[in-house]
Amino acid sequence: MRDSGIAIQKGMGHRIYPFPLLLKCGLLQRFCSNIDNNSDQPISIALHDIPGGEQAFELCAKFCYGITISLSAHNFVQAISAARFLHMTESVAKGNFIMKLESFFESFILHGWKDPIVTLQSVGKLSGWLDHPKIVQPCMDSIIEKILTHPSKVTWSYTYTRPGYSKKDHHSVPKDWWTEDVSELDLDLFRSIISTVRATRKLPAALLGEALHVYACKHLPDPMEVHQAQSSTARSEETLAKHKRVLESIVSMIPSEPGSVSGRFLLRLLKVASYIGASPSTKAELVRRSGRQLDEATTSDLLIPLPSNPQEYDIGAVEAVLENFLLQFRRAIPPEESERMFGSMARVAKIFDSYLQVIAQNSDLPVSKFADLAESLPDMARQEHDELYLAIDTYLKEHPDLSKAERKRLCQLIECQKLSPEARAHAIANDRLPLRTIVQLLFVEQERAPPVRHSTEISEARVTPDDRRRPRHGSDEGLRHRGESAQGGRAEMRGMGRSSSVSRMAKKKEPVVEKAEASGNKIRIHQ
Repeated sequence: MRDSGIAIQKGMGHRIYPFPLLLKCGLLQRFCSNIDNNSDQPISIALHDIPGGEQAFELCAKFCYGITISLSAHNFVQAISAARFLHMTESVAKGNFIMKLESFFESFILHGWKDPIVTLQSVGKLSGWLDHPKIVQPCMDSIIEKILTHPSKVTWSYTYTRPGYSKKDHHSVPKDWWTEDVSELDLDLFRSIISTVRATRKLPAALLGEALHVYACKHLPDPMEVHQAQSSTARSEETLAKHKRVLESIVSMIPSEPGSVSGRFLLRLLKVASYIGASPSTKAELVRRSGRQLDEATTSDLLIPLPSNPQEYDIGAVEAVLENFLLQFRRAIPPEESERMFGSMARVAKIFDSYLQVIAQNSDLPVSKFADLAESLPDMARQEHDELYLAIDTYLKEHPDLSKAERKRLCQLIECQKLSPEARAHAIANDRLPLRTIVQLLFVEQERAPPVRHSTEISEARVTPDDRRRPRHGSDEGLRHRGESAQGGRAEMRGMGRSSSVSRMAKKKEPVVEKAEASGNKIRIHQ
């Protein structure tokens, strides 16, 4: 302990009080050998910077006086450091303190599980683990040996609080039983242990990934608490530097095998990287890896707050992640992987459309940016457009001042044929949609409605050969075929039922007819 010392007085003859200490402490013998023995004045010896401080010196003194002491992994490092400082070696006295401590270390500490971990923690607190290679390396070897032990041979009495695990419901030891205890170690020690275990190739990559997950949860800030941390207290440079070091080390240790860590964990690290201002290379690696596993994410995982404004989300980061996901489809896909890949694409489409619904609530998000995001997925990704419709409707609701052209551009992204009956019914009655979209929805609704004829109604509609060739995507050509005559159009409307949507169309029909131009026996509707 620096700036602290212990004063020992030395007198002549029978007044020599520290005699037992002199017998076993080589350092004190050297000090006393330089003192003039003819002096009758007591001499004070001040011992400064004793490793472990006064408590460690007290253990050494009690040993010299034959007083029983209690040793454990918690005070072993302090005791042996002080004993070495005092030169309590075998050359000074047989059966000295250092030899006793080394025997205790080999016979007890190295044979346990938590004891080597506690010992390594004590080394880090006292000085540095590089200063005690004879302690650190044996402890690490002991830990690694036990990690590689088959779980069936492990006595289950260690720290394990993983979510969803109940010891009462499990009689076997979980494979990751060691991860929480090892996560208590200093980063350098942890990295050395994980690297050594990985080099043996005796444990699956997913198990090493779980160890990294546990360490990250314990030593990195929780992304869920980022908002409060940014608004309440300033982030110190020392804390940021520590978090950057931990994050970059964890990213560098992630096994290259696919699935070694989850996509959600990678996106969590990306959030932390954005929060602490990690290096561009670290962010790029996280974007690349999380893009490969984007189908494992949830909508909340994509909500990455901006460091400058935690109330807004980093859309650019999500775009980069999505781009890396789509890169997988730009290469030749083996037939055995095609089904899995297209399933991943469908899951990502649902996740991304839900993400669009969230960011659509941002009143400052430009319509061009929102449209580009919605168009970033290929057409084959969305098997249905309900979620996309909800995202566009949310944007229209939050941006009521959009021009007609802007609303039309957004609604052109919706394929009416891919909407469910419930979504079509909602959209037909939606005043925020352009009239052209409403007409297309009505045509799809009529095409898919079962043919029902009531005795009190006589349909004037006739099926012509041209009707069989009409387009199915609401094009201008399809609209012209639907408008054989004004009477024919009314007859078709009656066939769709008495819904509120039809009454809405009836109100809007007059201005449509006024804008129509006669062209033979067809009516062309202008938008």
